[in-house]
Amino acid sequence: MPPFLSKNALKASFITVSSNRCGCATVAALLTLKIVMTDAEYMRLALELASQAQAAGEVPVGAVVVKDGEIVGRGFNAPISRHDPSAHAEMMALRDAAQRLGNYRLAGCELFVTIEPCLMCAGAIMHARIARVVFGANDPKTGACGSVLNAFAERRLNHHTEVGGGLLAEECGLMLSNFFAMRRAEQKNV
Repeated sequence: MPPFLSKNALKASFITVSSNRCGCATVAALLTLKIVMTDAEYMRLALELASQAQAAGEVPVGAVVVKDGEIVGRGFNAPISRHDPSAHAEMMALRDAAQRLGNYRLAGCELFVTIEPCLMCAGAIMHARIARVVFGANDPKTGACGSVLNAFAERRLNHHTEVGGGLLAEECGLMLSNFFAMRRAEQKNV
């Protein structure tokens, strides 16, 4: 394997045969590479987006939407800068994915987010038909995946999303707790 490829790279080769006007066959080999990332790698990208939110003065939460191994949506918290209470990282990533895919239904997609989704985001995730949600840190104040309530466990709803939590939880939680500690220190100095 070439040194620039990770151990997660997959290689697929295709040979195509075509003929020109003279009837002579030409053979062309086409090599395609698809990089398959792990859940932890997707979460690290969500953490990078969370850093962008923090740099913009927002609560550091980031999210990515993945379909068939490809990132199709990205988002980070922006309710303050956008003057929009719905501009959570999950919502921004869902909007980005829907625009990119040309459909508000995101069937077969997965969402990776640095903190447990709230009830608003859980509703949007269900309406978008996200297949799987993976979150980092639990949210003991507004988490809707089991911490406060579990919207995804409600069997009377018509769509059921697989949910997993705790991926890179320490890293995700530390980013949030450091942010809020810094905010409290700033308020004391005012």
